[in-house]
Amino acid sequence: MKLTDNLNNILSPQTIRSQAARIFDSCEKGGTHFSYHPEKWDEVLEHVENTILENYPDLNIPEHGRYVHFRAGEVDRLPWVLEELKEQSPYDQGKSLFDLVVVSVLLDAGAGDAWRFKEEKTGQVFGRSEGLGVASVHMFLQGGFSSQGKAEVSAQKLINLTTDDLSQHFQVSGTNPLLGLEGRVALLNNLGKTLLEYEEFFPHQRVSDLMDSLKKKEGEKIRGESLLQALLLGLGHIWPGRIEREGVNLGDVWHYPPFGPLDQWDSLIPFHKLSQWLSYSLLAPMRHAGLEVTELDQLTGLPEYRNGGLFVDGGLLELRNLELAQVEHSPSSELIVEWRALTIQLLDLLATKLRKKMNRNFPLVEILEGGTWWAGRRLAAQKRDGGGPPLKLKSDGTVF
Repeated sequence: MKLTDNLNNILSPQTIRSQAARIFDSCEKGGTHFSYHPEKWDEVLEHVENTILENYPDLNIPEHGRYVHFRAGEVDRLPWVLEELKEQSPYDQGKSLFDLVVVSVLLDAGAGDAWRFKEEKTGQVFGRSEGLGVASVHMFLQGGFSSQGKAEVSAQKLINLTTDDLSQHFQVSGTNPLLGLEGRVALLNNLGKTLLEYEEFFPHQRVSDLMDSLKKKEGEKIRGESLLQALLLGLGHIWPGRIEREGVNLGDVWHYPPFGPLDQWDSLIPFHKLSQWLSYSLLAPMRHAGLEVTELDQLTGLPEYRNGGLFVDGGLLELRNLELAQVEHSPSSELIVEWRALTIQLLDLLATKLRKKMNRNFPLVEILEGGTWWAGRRLAAQKRDGGGPPLKLKSDGTVF
């Protein structure tokens, strides 16, 4: 598929950074809903450093990917999965793990404060991302993503998946509500349709066909930006009601009116949060298959409510109108677009400052896992009952 320059740009991490920098520049000049308080940097950096040292005192930090959640509660569930895949070659196991990670990540938007998953095998109870990750592993093992009831992901099963199916596997009830349930199911339904309809990307109707095509194109070393673009193009059709350009659904890209009318490319602010989180999460399955993803720092930090919450709760960002903290905001609102863009820029600034402070050249994917995500969660727990985000988000289960 040949892309125009405009499409190439909007799907690139370079444009995520350059558009975020424009909004940050506007923020410094007083042109956004947020004011910037650089005097708070020392406090934020200390909090992130302390979080890293508490979580990983040996500084042996894993990548910020879905596998971390598969090991929640100090239980490694990967051997359970590999036992089901033991008849497959390492490469084919990697493909099956690739499929599992994709559906698991697509289910990983914010679960809300109330939802919990009780794991029968261990008796442990998990909420939020850990609970969603653990629940998705068990759903995979129980054949919940397969038309044949096997530990696999099949297109037809994804198409036919219902909210009742997901509710059963994720223990959803009136007293255990999961935010954005319908949106999550719709996303997997759309994934199934995409696997069947777009043979160009999915000749075998498996999402891991993307891994095959990347290997064919780049060999055993695949650039991070290439992985991201393959996911954006291959999975672009799954996103609901988003901006389209030249027949391509742009996904996590939003119009920002202060930069111009909707028909101008410069007014579009890309984030590709779930796709980048997916890219980071696929490092381990691809490694299992004998492939290496290189140049990871081409990708950006993740503009979601834990990282973004760190900067608001830590005082680097402050709403100019505090009453806006009491109002629910959609992902398309100017305020949320600004918050996410500022998060991208501040994560890059934090990475530079933290490397200098700790005298260690952490890759961004480790800073996200070891520091910012957990630091944001801890601050949220200190400031609000339930540990929710500092802004009220209207989630459809596909962004946050």
